[in-house]
Amino acid sequence: MKEEHQKSAARAAAWWTLGALVLTLLLGTALWGSNVRAAAAPASALSAASVTGEGKTLIPVGRAVGIKLFADGVMVVGLAQDGEAGDGVCPARACGLQAGDVITHINSEEVSSIEQVRQALQESEGGELVISAMRGEKQLQLTAEASQGADGTYQLGAWIRDSMAGIGTVTWYDPATGCFGALGHGITDVDTTLLMPMESGGIMYASVSGVQKGEQGAPGQLRGAFEVTRDMGELTANTGRGIYGTLTDLSLVEGLEPMEVAVRSQVKVGDATILANVSGETVEEYAVKIVRVYPDSEDSRELMLQVTDPRLLEATGGIVQGMSGSPILQDGRIVGAVTHVLINDPTRGYGILAETMLEQAALSA
Repeated sequence: MKEEHQKSAARAAAWWTLGALVLTLLLGTALWGSNVRAAAAPASALSAASVTGEGKTLIPVGRAVGIKLFADGVMVVGLAQDGEAGDGVCPARACGLQAGDVITHINSEEVSSIEQVRQALQESEGGELVISAMRGEKQLQLTAEASQGADGTYQLGAWIRDSMAGIGTVTWYDPATGCFGALGHGITDVDTTLLMPMESGGIMYASVSGVQKGEQGAPGQLRGAFEVTRDMGELTANTGRGIYGTLTDLSLVEGLEPMEVAVRSQVKVGDATILANVSGETVEEYAVKIVRVYPDSEDSRELMLQVTDPRLLEATGGIVQGMSGSPILQDGRIVGAVTHVLINDPTRGYGILAETMLEQAALSA
């Protein structure tokens, strides 16, 4: 998801020259098949958030925020073809690097930014590089020799990315622990669709300035701006079932009241509402229907819902990218969060249970 106002908060690198390339995106771009698109806290605090039985209360939020994430290492998102920048073999391809690998060390020195990788390549002067990388849970050690480009710089021949930024929605805040949950799905790399390994991150103040309406075959998106100097919270976990952290600026939840969390057995097919921020800073409640409650799920598709509110349909066409994390309410309880939109029917999408998000927050402690 792309956002024109976020260039200063996101970085990437050119695949061959490793030159700076601005990357701008909105959170939740992982594809699920062909028809769905994703719309340091103390351990004791997150563990307390695991109390998910009847009577547990959270504050439903529904505010759009800017989200920034810095990777734990640098992710390879693409490789050059042999000879693409001259007569030589692509060093990254020759040594066995693949898209999705995360480079953590070069010549025993930790690297967590594009600048550090660039510096290591120049210092090598074409000599042997020992590259440590993670491929999923597997640790790799590879050797490569950087090639020298026409401009004299040494090149690896890999697109790499060290950070991401975008707009998403905070689902809930736990006043008992200071923790928040957002998105309901993870932050994934836009090219590889893999979950980004997180070193650090945060949420920032944001305002929604416009909406690209969703249409059949073309999911819409929120447009807006966030203030990179106005931090509102710290991220502590990026997981497949949401992002989690601690809130530092309580103005985000000022005046909001806690609500009981629905356990799975209390969630039913029928009328519900969502809290969504589709204009400015205003959060409004919109009518939806929960059309299916799925059995226990290992991902974030636990509910299917359909937007029925004429106001939201007029404003957005249904569920759009950037609404990931919008709280779902039913019978005076917080049920969960919107996570994905059906590409071929933007009025419908998936959601995750708040109970599941709380369990994930505890597991991520």
